[in-house]
Amino acid sequence: MTWLQSVIIAIVEGVTEFLPISSTAHIKFTKAIMQMDPKDPFSNMFDIVIQFAAIMAVLILYWKKFVDFKHISFYIKLVVAVIPALVFGALLKKHIEHILGDVTIIACVTLLGGVVLLFVDNWFKKPVTHDEADITYPQALKVGLFQVLSILFPGLSRSASTIIGGLASKLDRRVAVEFSFFLAVPTMAAATAKELLDTYKESPEVFHSSNNAMLGIGCLISFIVSLLAIRTFVTYIQKHTFRAFGIYRIIAGIAVLILIFTGVINRNVANEKVAPKATVSNDPKLIKGLPVILKCLLGHNI
Repeated sequence: MTWLQSVIIAIVEGVTEFLPISSTAHIKFTKAIMQMDPKDPFSNMFDIVIQFAAIMAVLILYWKKFVDFKHISFYIKLVVAVIPALVFGALLKKHIEHILGDVTIIACVTLLGGVVLLFVDNWFKKPVTHDEADITYPQALKVGLFQVLSILFPGLSRSASTIIGGLASKLDRRVAVEFSFFLAVPTMAAATAKELLDTYKESPEVFHSSNNAMLGIGCLISFIVSLLAIRTFVTYIQKHTFRAFGIYRIIAGIAVLILIFTGVINRNVANEKVAPKATVSNDPKLIKGLPVILKCLLGHNI
């Protein structure tokens, strides 16, 4: 990984982490376009650690809500919500280690997720929860179960999954978006800790001064860009629907598929490590099963 590549990836991560368009997918697309080595242990670790750096922006922007020890139930709800991802991440460890097997699948899920976002605002029009303090434990668990979808389907987006899960749980849009932000903190903290430990055990040689400096700068860039992206996204979503993100995802998915089938980028990105929000398999059957799973969770025909 070069310094230029690290800066580009950090910017991509910062912009896309909190938007419902899948930061993991965009990082994979970017790395495929730049023809980076998918087996490079430092590059793979870099992808995950800068995601956690981006998540730290939440603590800065929402510190009054997040660091409020008078409401312990809020933290318990986050624990309840993160448990499904941790359980599935542990059970499917071998699949996760082989990760996003095929860029084509990521592009297809990106496209299909865009179709879902075109209609999601029409499905949930009568929210009943308008404050984080009023979120119930069943609602928190349901959001957590939706987060598992982003483990099963590469390109679906952890942010999109949890936001839709919040809307399906009758949270209003602002609360659904903010709870998605908050849930990202324990999720990515666990993913980052595990990735650092695994990389240190398997490839300790990558922790040298040059790489460490590159990682530090990448984290800083991702963090700063995320601060701007969060504020912009929250302001936008309070006045607009998710439709624009759906359209963007469809266009992006089609564009990547065209690049793949014209040979501009390589479809194979196997053997790269990812965070729990990425994927567990490159089996096309999973993609075919996405509408069925979403129908069960959403209670709607799609």
